[in-house]
Amino acid sequence: MRTIHSRKRTAAFGAAVTAVLALALTACGGDGGGTKSAGPADSSSAGAASAGSSQPAGSGEDTGTATTGGSAKTVTSGTSTSKGGTSKSGTATGGDTSDGYAYEHPCRSEDLSVRVYAREGSATQHVIEVNNTGANACGLSYFPRVSLGSESAKDHSGDIRPLIPSGLGGAPAYPVKPKNAAIAVIDLNPSGASGALTWINELNVLADGDHMPNAEQLNFPLGPDVKVLDPKLGLYRGTIAEAVNSMKQADSKS
Repeated sequence: MRTIHSRKRTAAFGAAVTAVLALALTACGGDGGGTKSAGPADSSSAGAASAGSSQPAGSGEDTGTATTGGSAKTVTSGTSTSKGGTSKSGTATGGDTSDGYAYEHPCRSEDLSVRVYAREGSATQHVIEVNNTGANACGLSYFPRVSLGSESAKDHSGDIRPLIPSGLGGAPAYPVKPKNAAIAVIDLNPSGASGALTWINELNVLADGDHMPNAEQLNFPLGPDVKVLDPKLGLYRGTIAEAVNSMKQADSKS
C-alpha cells in the first residue's frame, strides 16, 4: 500500500510540473519575440547625456574632471565646450531655469561638475568649465577662485593668484542654467617672458568663492613643464572665446 501511495504522489507532482511549463512557454511567446524595456534610464545618466548633446564639441586636452561634491578627479580624453542657451522657466522636469531664480539660489556643490583642460592653439591657456548638473538654474560668483601651486607643498600660503578684470558690478551672480556651463579661461604666462616659475604643477579651483567653503576646492594637475608668470584669469562667460576676451582685460589682484 505504501508503494501505491508513493506512485500516486509522483504522478500528481509530474502533472503539476507539466502545467507550469506550459504556462511559462505561453508567456514567453506572448509578445511575438519582441524586446522589452528594462525600465526607465538612470536619471543621472540621462542628465549627463543631455548635457553632452547640448554642448558643441570643442578642442584641447583634458587635465581632469571633478565633481565638487567630492574629492575624486578623473583624467579623460576628448573635450567639450558649452554655449549658454535660453530656456523657459518651468521645464518638463519641474526645474526653474530663470535668471531670477539663479540670483536667489547659489549653486550647490552637489549640482556641479568641474573640468579643466588646455585650450587648443595656446601653450599657456587653460579652460575652467563649471557644469550645472542640477534641475534648476543657480548662481555663481563672477569668477572662480583660483590659485597655482605645488601639489607637494605643505604650506600653500605662497601659492600664486592670477589677476582678474577690475570694475566688477551688475547682477548679483552669474546665472547658469541646467545642463549648461560657466566658462573661465586662465593664462599662466600671458607675455611668454622668461624667468617664469617652474615649480608650479597644480591648479586649484573653487567654483564659487563667494558662497562655497575652502574645503570644496578642487585640485587639478598641470604637468611637469608648466611655466607661470603674472597669470591672468577672466570672468565666467558662456563660450571660450568670450572667456578669453575677458581674461585679456585682467588687471587687478584677486
